[in-house]
Amino acid sequence: MIDLLTVCVEAGLGFDGALLKVAERKEGILPKEFYHLLQEINMGKPRREALKDLAAKLEVEEFSSLAGAIVVADRLGISIGNVLRAQAEAIRRKRRQRAEEKAMKAPVKMLFPLVFFIFPAVFLVLLGPAVLKISKVFLR
Repeated sequence: MIDLLTVCVEAGLGFDGALLKVAERKEGILPKEFYHLLQEINMGKPRREALKDLAAKLEVEEFSSLAGAIVVADRLGISIGNVLRAQAEAIRRKRRQRAEEKAMKAPVKMLFPLVFFIFPAVFLVLLGPAVLKISKVFLR
C-alpha cells in the first residue's frame, strides 16, 4: 500500500488524493481506515490529528512511524514522496529482518520432532532388516 501511495504522490497527486486512490483500489482493513481518515479530514479535522488518531487506533508500529514521518514532513515542508519511499524501504528492511530471525529459530524448533519421531523411524527402517538377519543367525 505504501508503494501505491508513493507512486500516486510522485505522479502528481496530493497526499489526500493518493489516500483516496489506495482506498478505492485496494480491499481490506487499511484502505477502509484510509477512507475514514479522509472523511475525518474533509469534516475539518487537521491531518496531523487524524493521522495520529489512526496510528493510535491501529496500534501498528510501522504505521505509527509512517504517520509520524508524514506529520513531520508536512510540518517542515519536505517532499512526501521522498518520505514515503524512505518509509517503504524501512518497512521492507524490518520485514526482511523478522523473516531472517524466524528462519534462524527454525532449526531449534525442528530439533525435537527430528530426534524423537523421524530419527527412530529412519533407524527402524535401516536397521530393522539387519536385526532380523542377525537374530536368525544367532537363533540357529
